[in-house]
Amino acid sequence: MAEMDAVVPWQALIALIEPFYPKTGSKGGRPPYPLATMLRIHLMQQWYSLSDPSMENALIEMPTMRRFAGIDMLSDRIPDQKTILAFRHLLEKHSLGEQISETVKAPFRERGMTMQQATLIDAALIAAPSSTKNKAGERDPEMHQTKKGNQWYHRYADGFAYGMKIHARMDKSTGLIHSVATTPANVHDLTPAAELLYGKEEVVYAVAGYQGIAKRPEMTGRSTEFRVVMRPGKRRTLPDTPDGKQQDLLETAKAHIRAKGEHPFRVIKQQFGFQKTSMRGMVMNRRMVNVLAALTNLFLTRRQLLATS
Repeated sequence: MAEMDAVVPWQALIALIEPFYPKTGSKGGRPPYPLATMLRIHLMQQWYSLSDPSMENALIEMPTMRRFAGIDMLSDRIPDQKTILAFRHLLEKHSLGEQISETVKAPFRERGMTMQQATLIDAALIAAPSSTKNKAGERDPEMHQTKKGNQWYHRYADGFAYGMKIHARMDKSTGLIHSVATTPANVHDLTPAAELLYGKEEVVYAVAGYQGIAKRPEMTGRSTEFRVVMRPGKRRTLPDTPDGKQQDLLETAKAHIRAKGEHPFRVIKQQFGFQKTSMRGMVMNRRMVNVLAALTNLFLTRRQLLATS
């Protein structure tokens, strides 16, 4: 938290949200909590993948989180889960998730850390609760099922994953996320590819799931060179000849470069714990993914930003 506290552009984010934040309490009630406090609580909620009730409990039980939020246990009230939920809804109502992501990119642009001539594109599955033991008595209707390879996954019955996908375009050199898109899990990786790319990339590296991307109608007229990793089955059949060995070395080089795209997903899933959705619907999860992408960029470069600040 100390490192992230030092690199998050707090003033810029507060300036972004402040025009939409209430100045007085509703119906003459208590005044709203300080915006800085609610923003800090919201970011902690993303970093530790906490539900609204869990975030409230954490503030009560953990002095470090209260200090980070600027809450004095003796004199200040602790926001309850309804207040935490209301702040999240405020961000969703005004589509501030995407704007937060753009605001956080400013320090990277100033330091020349967002070169876009060569990029990576990849996708990651995020599970959704498959249980129907909830108030609606049904699974999230906006999430869908997809086959995840031919292996057995203990979280996915019969190798099928139920949930959503995060699609991302990342910088080849730094691994920083340029843009993200979210879809149900059954949407093919190729479908949102054009949405991710800004159109002037010289080279794009991608996993085998993006085979055929250059032939897509939406890629017509682009001069981009697509270097897509060969499918494992095809690579295993490469001949034991000089040409075959050269092709295998080329595939190894592409795989090493493309592996940089796994780093942001590792942060999102492991450091921030976003392995399963806690909210229903694509709109709320899309807003959350945009914020997580911005926070991931800060996490990956926090030491570099601290060294140059």
